[in-house]
Amino acid sequence: MTARKEQKEKRRQDILKAGLSIFIRKGYEATKINDIAEKTGMSVGLLYHYFGSIQLLHEELINIGLSGRTGQYFPQYDDPLDYFLKAAKHIFDMAKADHFTAELFVLMNQAQRNPNLSNSIKGKLEQNNVIVKSIELIEEGQCQGIIRKGNPMALALSFWLSIQAYMEMIALNPDVPYPEPHWLIDLLKAGNDQN
Repeated sequence: MTARKEQKEKRRQDILKAGLSIFIRKGYEATKINDIAEKTGMSVGLLYHYFGSIQLLHEELINIGLSGRTGQYFPQYDDPLDYFLKAAKHIFDMAKADHFTAELFVLMNQAQRNPNLSNSIKGKLEQNNVIVKSIELIEEGQCQGIIRKGNPMALALSFWLSIQAYMEMIALNPDVPYPEPHWLIDLLKAGNDQN
């Protein structure tokens, strides 16, 4: 790669990182292109050279998140509990390796609740809804007797919201210690039921 191409890619990455940091703190609607220009030390015109609008920058970050960097992927697993353990481990390992991942996880959660996104992005988010897949796995695990009894959606939400809250804490406070993935599995494991 030539020095010029390397510089362009570095600027692009700087814009993505700055945009992500501001989006998760201010929200999509409150973020202005001037905020990102100030954080990157670039002019607004230069930013528009890389991303034609703040919407395109936001959508690019969501697409990066959907590509699997936030843990919205489906690992190979032996049983439903193994899936949840591997997913949690993957998410926390990715965040430990690159703080950008923790911030992407927060952005993806915000995007799931944002009614103002383009129909294209909304469709992609719906296709990658980890809760739907989790409900199916919880029902399977309940039939096998390895996942506690209870409402499958409530259990799925308990697991993923625990991860979400932790990732948000990590995104905003990088020095927070990480949990052990098996702690989160205890939310789902049969034998932990209370009568």
